[in-house]
Amino acid sequence: MATILITGGTGTIGKSLSKFLVEKQHEVIILTRNPRPATGAISYAAWDPANQTIDIDALQKADFIINLAGAGVADKRWTKKRKQEIVDSRVQSGQVLVKAMQQNTNKVQAVISISGIGWYGDDKKRNPSQKFFSEGDPADPGFLGDTCVKWENAIKPVTALNKRLVIFRTGIVLSNEGGALAEFQKPIKAGLATLFGNGEQVTSWIHIDDVCRLFLYAIEKERVRGEYNVVAPEPVTNKHLMLTLAKKMKGKFFIPVYVPSFVLKLVLGELSIEILKSARVSCEKIKSGGFQFLFPTLEVALDDLLKK
Repeated sequence: MATILITGGTGTIGKSLSKFLVEKQHEVIILTRNPRPATGAISYAAWDPANQTIDIDALQKADFIINLAGAGVADKRWTKKRKQEIVDSRVQSGQVLVKAMQQNTNKVQAVISISGIGWYGDDKKRNPSQKFFSEGDPADPGFLGDTCVKWENAIKPVTALNKRLVIFRTGIVLSNEGGALAEFQKPIKAGLATLFGNGEQVTSWIHIDDVCRLFLYAIEKERVRGEYNVVAPEPVTNKHLMLTLAKKMKGKFFIPVYVPSFVLKLVLGELSIEILKSARVSCEKIKSGGFQFLFPTLEVALDDLLKK
């Protein structure tokens, strides 16, 4: 049994991951600005990345750290202030963890830190000889690409402390704990399958259970280190995703509705660039290491999620 310290443990991934790790007989400590009493094998400890404070006792109990902290990218319109919040929440989290490990004795064996496939640009910018983006591709110069660079660089100094570092560039996570799937379902419940732009942009997604299994895989396999794309083997178009979800929820009783690109730009501003972006991202690196997906196709993933 290991003690695992989690930042961002109350988010979409964190909620499911905490439960999963406890089921696997691990002890979980969640770092939060508002600690509350322990519930079973999950306890809570204080931290405040903006003020660079952290509960050192919690750090010193940890065998592994999972860093999920970061303000939601798609939660609000990208004003100048919001963009700074997105960057700061990620960079400051990495900095406080690094600083705490540099200044205090600890037994942390590995740090698994989340990043995003926002690292990559649009498929149109991909090398024509490649069918997918892979981990060795350079970061996109846009806002999300630049954010991912700063995000990953903030945690990388842990390697100088002889800590194994794993960085998971995560795609769209499909989960019943909130996040993208809940947003996709809202219009469908009203009988509308909303397709963004022409609906042909590719979405690289992953089922939450495979995400949780990947974190455990990274904890257990010492050979796992460096950057990995956390996406399912079969990315799909926005149109395929929304129509498949609508059929499973409503049968034939729904109407496909295209939301033009210009409308998304008016409503969402710069965020619309990411909504309309096509990014076909490879999971070959993690697969070649021996990881097997429980939910390799969208159909299998949705069947599982919708029955719960």
